[in-house]
Amino acid sequence: MRKLTSGVWLLVLLFAVSAVHAQKFDERFNDWPVELKINGRLVLCCGDYEPAMLADLFDNQRRVRICLIEKAKAELAGSLAAALVPVSSSVTITRHEKDDKTKIETDDCETLILVSGEEDEERATKLVRESADLLRKFVDGGGTLAVDGRIVPLLGKAVLNGDDNVDGIGLVPDALIHVDSAESDSVAVDWNSALTARPRSVGMQLESGTTLLFSGRNMLVMGDGAATFHLPSSEFLPARTQTIRKSSGRRQAPEDFVVDWTEWRRDSIERTLDQFPPAVPEEPFVKNGTLMIIGGGGMPGGMMEEFVEAAGGEQARLVYVPCSESDDVSGEQGMLRAWEQMGVASATMIHTKDRNKANTDEEFLAPLKDATGIMFGGGRQWNFSDSYYGTKAHELMKGVLERGGVIIGSSAGASIQARYLARATPIGNFRIMAPGYERGGLGFIGGVAIDQHFSQRGRQKDMTELVHKYPQLLGIGLDEATAIVVQKSKAEIVGRGKVYFYDCNQPVVEGQPDYTALPNGSFYDLAERKVLVDSSKPDALTKDQ
Repeated sequence: MRKLTSGVWLLVLLFAVSAVHAQKFDERFNDWPVELKINGRLVLCCGDYEPAMLADLFDNQRRVRICLIEKAKAELAGSLAAALVPVSSSVTITRHEKDDKTKIETDDCETLILVSGEEDEERATKLVRESADLLRKFVDGGGTLAVDGRIVPLLGKAVLNGDDNVDGIGLVPDALIHVDSAESDSVAVDWNSALTARPRSVGMQLESGTTLLFSGRNMLVMGDGAATFHLPSSEFLPARTQTIRKSSGRRQAPEDFVVDWTEWRRDSIERTLDQFPPAVPEEPFVKNGTLMIIGGGGMPGGMMEEFVEAAGGEQARLVYVPCSESDDVSGEQGMLRAWEQMGVASATMIHTKDRNKANTDEEFLAPLKDATGIMFGGGRQWNFSDSYYGTKAHELMKGVLERGGVIIGSSAGASIQARYLARATPIGNFRIMAPGYERGGLGFIGGVAIDQHFSQRGRQKDMTELVHKYPQLLGIGLDEATAIVVQKSKAEIVGRGKVYFYDCNQPVVEGQPDYTALPNGSFYDLAERKVLVDSSKPDALTKDQ
């Protein structure tokens, strides 16, 4: 492996920040959702409740309250209570009479079921609006709220009512919800117009009779019926529509029965921004410092030692950033202990799912301000985007490279280093292009798309698809236990597998692969898109590159 910048030289660079060019930081915090999930659950029932279905759903919910808003539905409320008694320790029914001025009660229950009806829809609407803060606090505290079809549209950003749209209570963030009428004369919604009029919204169309469960950040259909999601067309993106139904079996593709709401919210925002990736992306060139980008499945031999040495050796100040969907990650990380045993000056872990914390918490940000090396762990790379993209932490991470430091990452920690983020779908990881998350890379290097576990998971065709759509990007596929070490625009291939470079500017010979595959000891110029040394060939150069 080529010798990297020594620790002594790195420390000199740390005092010469003013003399180097800063990496561009144009990612904006305020463009992206802060609340990435709901803490409780919402059950949107577009018709009368099915007692047996709710009994299965609310099994082990200790305290259930049924709020009856219309007398005509008393029999239904009684049927629900009878079905829930065997699976709950406490089931109560409260009634709101016509002139009752009290708000909906949420105390002393884990599950709240609202039962309304056609005869007093106006009163039900008023009661829900007046109780909006209580309902929001209830769900934020982890409660389960079930509402029927007359209340469902109120839970979104706005209620669609012709040209006279009114605000909803926002329990389903950024949603415009429409429940199809069971009548044949049901009026269709012009979703492109409705969503264009309210930018950064997602349309949710629910068939009559559908029950939709919203938990955390996922939505799925229960029972009969379907939910269809809509996004408008924009200058750079076509309209997007997806319909989900109840899962029909284990072999079914997950996108057929579940939707990640945060992905759709991000995709709605994407339609209000400039084109991405741009027609002419940034050149893949690292002005200062070193990137070590690993394809997962273990590190090439000696790479961790090279990382620590390049970060300053005994004077290295290292930060580990795990990739986790969990709010909390144990501070007892083996990586930190390993670094400490190697004698580094500082070994710290940072982790959060709170974007505000990653943007403003000085104690959280402190380790990044003088870090000389960062390691990004493996997992699902969209977690890095959710937590850090556009935050002050993101800017400080770029600052480590700016000062001549080192950034290393494996698997998800490899893909996240590019400005374009590949394979970031929250629902499964089978698609290499993820609407709403393509702009989610941390951007330590531009002009490339990076995928990992490449040969082991047969991802060659996926990268072909990506570069055909975005020929302005250089595709890079990394085998497991294989890495590229990047300084300036030169990438050295290190490890037991190969690295695959996809350049749509190069002609493809029929019957031949559409990539260049290079083994350990080879060199590739990312900016020029050309092989410098192919170590598999007899005439490969052997001198230090």
